[in-house]
Amino acid sequence: MTAPLKAPFPWFGGKSRAAELIWSRLGVVRNYVEPFAGSLAVLLRNPNPPSTETVNDLDCYLANFWRAIASAPDDVAHWADWPVNEADLHARHQWLVNQSAFRERMKSDADYYDARIAGWWVWGISCWIGAGWCKVTGRRPERRRPQASAGRTNGVFVRRQMPEVYWCGSKGVHQKIPSMHPKGNSGVHSSQLPRSDAQGDFGANADCNLTEWFSTLQVRLRRVRCICGDWQRVLTPTPLGLTDNVPVGFVTGVVLDPPYDGDLRDKDCYAIDGHKISAVVRDWAIAHGDSPRLRIALCGYEGEHDMPGAWKCVPWKAGGGYANQSAGGSLNSAKERIWFSPHCLRPERDELPLYAEAIA
Repeated sequence: MTAPLKAPFPWFGGKSRAAELIWSRLGVVRNYVEPFAGSLAVLLRNPNPPSTETVNDLDCYLANFWRAIASAPDDVAHWADWPVNEADLHARHQWLVNQSAFRERMKSDADYYDARIAGWWVWGISCWIGAGWCKVTGRRPERRRPQASAGRTNGVFVRRQMPEVYWCGSKGVHQKIPSMHPKGNSGVHSSQLPRSDAQGDFGANADCNLTEWFSTLQVRLRRVRCICGDWQRVLTPTPLGLTDNVPVGFVTGVVLDPPYDGDLRDKDCYAIDGHKISAVVRDWAIAHGDSPRLRIALCGYEGEHDMPGAWKCVPWKAGGGYANQSAGGSLNSAKERIWFSPHCLRPERDELPLYAEAIA
């Protein structure tokens, strides 16, 4: 199945616009590993999915959603199919952040998932304005008015038709309430909802069946292993295919998309964050970049990483979203960079997709 798919929720720093660029450099690989899974934008746009794929994320709610979609898409759709309701948004937010036993089990049981938590989480993150959805702080959960702008659907499909959404980047964005108009469409039932068919294609002006959409994602994720924990757990020799019993020519693609350096962005972008983790990830990439069995893509901002030798830096431009409506957000969108390891493919300049131009 090669039709491009998208996650049914917005995610800060998603790489859907960079996916074509990344796969032009990784090429066809036998194995794929993504330690910072997020919205799975790169994985879902792989034109040649490998037989083995491993993704990981420290955010228990996010990892649970992908696990639940892979195992019980109908149940997740049942719990996600709900109109926008501010009281429900606050009540579910508080209930979700109080699920400490759930978070612990997600980290200790690789087969565990909760469909109701998955459905409520994806419904809520699609209604929520700005950062902070399901962020566990030890304090009373904050309250936000749900998204309610004119002429735009809310609920699970609130930003289904936007290429990318950058939730953070300007404090002014957090304080702004989108316009509310009597003709605005709310909830998941609207004539503007995207359409999904059996092949996974989505159209912009037809009805959408939430169960069908989630089931299409289930088919794609059937063989994807979704881990919940520290990023380095999936970068050991076994998941990377670096053991002695792996055949000659076995190549693994690795996409490293950690939270960008906290000094270069808003520090509250993620529910689970690491303000300085990008430097540690860079060190791992440099240490493993010379392996002919690995093709590594490291994401960051211009100047964030100083990569040695034959590493290639390629710029790309992020899409729209809340952060890019501000001057700072627009500036950051033009600073996106991806560094590719020496054994990645080197397509000709005129074949590079998007806004890419190799930097020597």
